[in-house]
Formats: sequence, structure tokens, C-alpha cells
Amino acid sequence: MKKIIFFLKKIWRLPFHVEDIRKILIENYTHEMLKAEKYQDNKRLNKYEFQVFSQNGEDGIIEEIFNRIGSTNKYFIEFGVQDGLETNSTYLLLKNWQGLWLEGNGKWVKQIENNFRPLISSGILKIGHKFIKAENIEEIFKTFNVPDEPDLLSIDIDGNDLYVWEAIKKYSPRVVIIEYNAMYPANIKWAIKYDADKFWNGTSHFNASLKMHESLGSNKGYSLVGCNFAGNNAFFVRNDLVNNLFQEPFTSENHFEPAKYFLVKKEGHKRGFGEFVNNINNG
Repeated sequence: MKKIIFFLKKIWRLPFHVEDIRKILIENYTHEMLKAEKYQDNKRLNKYEFQVFSQNGEDGIIEEIFNRIGSTNKYFIEFGVQDGLETNSTYLLLKNWQGLWLEGNGKWVKQIENNFRPLISSGILKIGHKFIKAENIEEIFKTFNVPDEPDLLSIDIDGNDLYVWEAIKKYSPRVVIIEYNAMYPANIKWAIKYDADKFWNGTSHFNASLKMHESLGSNKGYSLVGCNFAGNNAFFVRNDLVNNLFQEPFTSENHFEPAKYFLVKKEGHKRGFGEFVNNINNG
């Protein structure tokens, strides 16, 4: 492949680098795949995907979900945010949301405190240096005065995600985003055995299949309304809010997306965050 690119540059003097060509190929692939009949129903969420601070198209899906169901307290909770520059909720901070980030790695917490200092100082954003377990999650919520019905909960801890969500009983988020293990087909119920101290070892042995998340969500009163196109995050909406707004059936067989990790990309400059205004009169 590199020899071909070198040849093209030499002959046509194309101003492209390998990464530029990769991005073009990804855009073309995504555009063509989304033409499939599966994605034509406007109730399906994938056509609304876009990326600001999310890893893939989650920012667009989140925005579309709340366009449909509305927001209430505009409060989010997200676990496993690393430095905060690639999350499902950073974009919401630009839209006057507030919330709580929980991160177990002290190095990342220090970077968050540096990058988001004004929002932390004002109380808009709270950061907890916590290692999340099923046994401590509700106590952490209580400590940080999380509302009983936050608008959004996002879980991505590369391990016990399923069990942590199961343990949240006193709180009822309106929307839940949770990572699933896309190695397992849509009809397979599979999950790792719970280990409170487990860390991801970098292999495919992590978390749970989409069918397991669907089953748990159903038991907790949630409907699976979609997965991102790259195939790593599932989106659930509380049953009382679903109405006729999302594509049925709310099953893993309908909404499963296989892993397409090669689609992960960041457009433009390296992500950063600092003080900002969203009204010119405040400038």
C-alpha cells in the first residue's frame, strides 16, 4: 500500500499523506454503507452520527435522542473519561449541561483538573477520583449529590460495565450509554464473571455481549434504541420516554453493529479544552 501511495505522489505529485488517504477511504466507506436499506428509516439513529469530542459518532446520536425526548435537568454522569477530551459528555458542556466524571487513574484526573479548571471551579463539572465497583457506585452517587433521574449516564470501564449498571437501583437515568463487546453475535448472551478488582488486559475478554445488555436493560425498564456505527456503544432509553420515537423492535438482533474499530478517527487538530463563550455579548 505504501509503495502504491509513493508511486502516486511521485507521478501525480498528490499533496496527500497516508493518514489523509485513510480518512478519505473511511469517509467513502461510511457514506456507502449508510446507503443500505437498514439505515434508511429516520427512526434509526446512525444517520445522525457526528463527532466533536466523542470517540466516534456518539455526539450526534446523543443530540438526536434528546431532540426527540427532550431534556430535563441536563445532568450527566460518565465513568472512565481518561483526560476528558474524548468522552460522550464533553460536547454537552458546550450546550450548558452539567455533571459528574468518575476516573480511577490519578494521572488522568490531574489532566482533567488542568484542562477543565474553570468549569470545575464554577461547579458545572465535578470530578471524582474513584475506582468504580458494583459495590460502591450508589454510595459515590450519593456523595456527589447525583439527581435521582439524571438525563444521561455513560458507562465505559472496559470490564464490569454490565454489573455496575445492574447495581444502580436507586437512580433512574433517562438515557444510558454502555459499551458492549461486539465480538459476540447479536443473539449470544455472554458476560465476564464479576471481579470487583478487574482491569482490562487488552484482550477480547471484557464486559458483555449486546444481548446481555439488552436483557439487563429490559429488566431495568429500558429499551435498546441503537448502537453506534463503529460497533462499541449501545444506547438505551427509559421505556416511559420511548413512545413511537425510535425504530422497533428494540432487540440486539435489530440494532447490533459489528466492531468496526478501523473507523475511529479524529478530524482536525489534537483535542484541547479551555475557557470559552457561547454568546458574543459575553466575549
